[in-house]
Amino acid sequence: MLRSRFLWFGLVTALLIVTVLAFAAPTNGLSMGKADLKSAGPLAFGPDGILFIRDSVQASIFAIDTEDNKAGAAKEVDIKGLNEKIAALVGTSADQIMVNDVKVNPASKNIYVSASRGKGPDAAPLLLKADAEGKIELLSLDHVKFASVAIPDPPESKAGPRNPRMDTITQVAYVGGNVLVAGLSNEEFSSNLRTIPFPFRNASKGASIEIFHGSHKRYETNSPIRTFVPYKIGNQDFILAAYTCTPLVKIPLSELKPGNKVKGTTIAELGFGNRPLDMVTYRKDGHDFLLMANSSRGVMKMSTEHLEKFEPITTPVAETAGVPYETLKDLKGVQHLEKFDDSKALILASAGSSMDLKTIPLP
Repeated sequence: MLRSRFLWFGLVTALLIVTVLAFAAPTNGLSMGKADLKSAGPLAFGPDGILFIRDSVQASIFAIDTEDNKAGAAKEVDIKGLNEKIAALVGTSADQIMVNDVKVNPASKNIYVSASRGKGPDAAPLLLKADAEGKIELLSLDHVKFASVAIPDPPESKAGPRNPRMDTITQVAYVGGNVLVAGLSNEEFSSNLRTIPFPFRNASKGASIEIFHGSHKRYETNSPIRTFVPYKIGNQDFILAAYTCTPLVKIPLSELKPGNKVKGTTIAELGFGNRPLDMVTYRKDGHDFLLMANSSRGVMKMSTEHLEKFEPITTPVAETAGVPYETLKDLKGVQHLEKFDDSKALILASAGSSMDLKTIPLP
């Protein structure tokens, strides 16, 4: 009888230990603590409300559990003066707020904003959440579930307005269990695309990317991708990537292996003197499209059907060539562009000194 009691006590104790460890164990490789961001740039959502944040100052990607998994309705959004509202929350003026990215949580439809208070490398990072009713809250990262991974071989940080370290990570996306990271490395061919498995363990060297830039009349290996979207062409997975001044390039996802030197295929030249800001793809009335917001050439709309049929651009281009586009003249001052749902896009657009966040019908 005594032995049975000891066995029973041992079994209960073991079960309690397993239960405690189960509750204490991090989920998706995340652990509780302070996510000590030094900068907050491009965002991307992964599974279960996980938000990925670029921190180029530390050359790192952070994964934050937002615990924002409750399904929400896709309502209209119209928030006037987003920068002014953020400034009021943190006690500064609107001209000291830089909105760096905007992303929609696909589950809750809440909007997440990365921003900076101040300018330059010493600007303080901010992460905020907004709902369709216009309520905005500043999110504390002092006690959250998070993980981070360092990017190997980042560019050296240099003083001045064009610090190459800030281009270590120019865009992120979550695709099929991996975080795709575009940016620069410190290698000779510095344009880089990395595929980092999540949950994080470590980051590899990534693949070096070479493209032909028609308006620059040369092959380039040191220009970073500014924005990209994953896209399937035929039965093959690609990255559609846009560069400053403004080549559109397709890059096979299968070739993004550590240490590879990959030659992207330039399929469009969309005009010089321009910087791409954001891209989204969508389907409407049975047809597939891409929208690209730009610094000086407005919002472009182009068909993404039959992209495999466009000949690679490998010779100098006077201004534009390849995939045709139309400029949407009604959309002005768009700084950030995000797909909200199957019928709407979310845009952040400048209206004088004010930055307005609103949904629009997909064109």
